[in-house]
Amino acid sequence: MLRLPHAQSTPGEFAEFCDGIPRRGFLGAGTLTFGGLTLAQILRLRSVAAASETPPPSRQDTSVIFVELAGGPTQFETYDPKPSAPREYRGEFGSTPTNLAGTHFSELMPKQSRMLDKIAIVRSIQHGHNSHDPSSHLSQTGYYKSGPKGGPNQLPCFGSIIAKLRGPNHTALPAYVAIPRIMRNGQSAFLGQAYNPFETVSDPNDPKFHVRNLTLASELDISRLENRRSLLSALDARQQLQDLRESASAVDNFSRQAFDLVHGSRAKKAFDLSQESTALRDRYGRNTVGQSMLLARRLVESGVTCVTVRCTGWDDHNNIAPNLRKRAPVYDQAIATLIEEIFDRGLQEKVLVIAMGEFGRTPRINKNAGRDHWGALMSVLLAGGGLKTGIVGGSNSKGEVPVESQYRPENVLAMVYRHLGINPETTFDDLSGRPRYVLEQRALIQELL
Repeated sequence: MLRLPHAQSTPGEFAEFCDGIPRRGFLGAGTLTFGGLTLAQILRLRSVAAASETPPPSRQDTSVIFVELAGGPTQFETYDPKPSAPREYRGEFGSTPTNLAGTHFSELMPKQSRMLDKIAIVRSIQHGHNSHDPSSHLSQTGYYKSGPKGGPNQLPCFGSIIAKLRGPNHTALPAYVAIPRIMRNGQSAFLGQAYNPFETVSDPNDPKFHVRNLTLASELDISRLENRRSLLSALDARQQLQDLRESASAVDNFSRQAFDLVHGSRAKKAFDLSQESTALRDRYGRNTVGQSMLLARRLVESGVTCVTVRCTGWDDHNNIAPNLRKRAPVYDQAIATLIEEIFDRGLQEKVLVIAMGEFGRTPRINKNAGRDHWGALMSVLLAGGGLKTGIVGGSNSKGEVPVESQYRPENVLAMVYRHLGINPETTFDDLSGRPRYVLEQRALIQELL
């Protein structure tokens, strides 16, 4: 039951984490069917859920793109370098000045370093866990996961809450889309399957990219539906559909809605990257991460409220330097181009972009030339959403802990909900009947307002 308060592929794309749980294993333990839900199924579930729930608040034309830096990115080699620290702390990479005087990023982030007037970096996010699954659960739901690692998330992901309380900005599109796959703890938990994400599944960088889930119910292929649609167009569509129901039972209201989504529709165009110029696709980078971010921009501009993008492989326990030489430029190019486009297209008030992982990395380089898990400090990027820009917070000289403006992952999620007009004091009953807040720790990052 919903209670509203009173006032108020690059390498590693499907990599296995160090905790031994393959990416695909999260789905197998969860409630999604193989390949996700078809649009017809999503429409059915959404309709059933809506019929028994309080209507969502008035929609606003706002949206969020959440880039999951899965595995836990290093703060040193991204947004919080320590050039004066001993080498075993600072690592082998240098720093580069940003366009904000006196502020530096890692030399691996040259494109973003030139646009600090368009982004904010919170250098003082921290929490108390160093394991992937509980930390990922925290950053994607606002709560730690308890019990054995793995399995579906225990509370709803922010994307599912957005799908339930806001819905899509355009009814021809899903509210919550995952590119190319669902996040580690990106499921709807006790909210129900209607609020799981719509997954693209296939790689946007593949020349043969197509959205496999953008289909009708499994028993009905597009050619059969086209034939039926032609027949019904020649007659009276509504009356004939009723007359033919016994022999064409698959053509129900939701399959017809799905037809509209698939065939010559807004959704089909939104997912069609071929409509973008070769030059723009090159700017994002011809790789899974770059094309996923381009697709995310297309989707929010078309009417999807929440898009998540998996940018994985950041679990660098070994050989962090050569790994980052390959991965960091891909990320830097893609996220910088996404943010540039958000501003160039006048979307900076409507679209909020966030890039974060589940934790940072240890200050001292380990014996395997890598960095281990470190929940005590991480850096998070925010851009757009009408927010202020620049640096928030800071860490000590060795990048171990925050020394000012200390925040937590929940505070980042609070910024997401604020942008979308969702009250984090809203409660849902979990499976035991216990009311659970959208967020219990819901303070905003004041320096960004």
